[in-house]
Amino acid sequence: MVKYVALYRKPADVEAFDEAYFASHLPLVERTPGLLRAEVAKVTRVFVPGFLGEHELHIVAEMYFESADAMKDAFRTPEWQAAGANLAEIGGVELVAMVAAEVVA
Repeated sequence: MVKYVALYRKPADVEAFDEAYFASHLPLVERTPGLLRAEVAKVTRVFVPGFLGEHELHIVAEMYFESADAMKDAFRTPEWQAAGANLAEIGGVELVAMVAAEVVA
């Protein structure tokens, strides 16, 4: 199993970003073919201050796929492309770092 992790910095207008993220972006992501599960968590505390520099974390999103190939296939779908376009529209592209990780335990 592979998960795609998105770490979002705290936006200038948290309320507006959250409204757009949960009302428009997340529903688009959830329609992606091949996506097994998506989890979104709001960061309440960072235990190693300074690890990420000056950036305060706001949201951690994890999207699970059966395999790296399934994830790559999902990234080519119109649904995933629409989610990416939406993320740019709501200002999330400037706030996010994304990584893929193989689940080993």
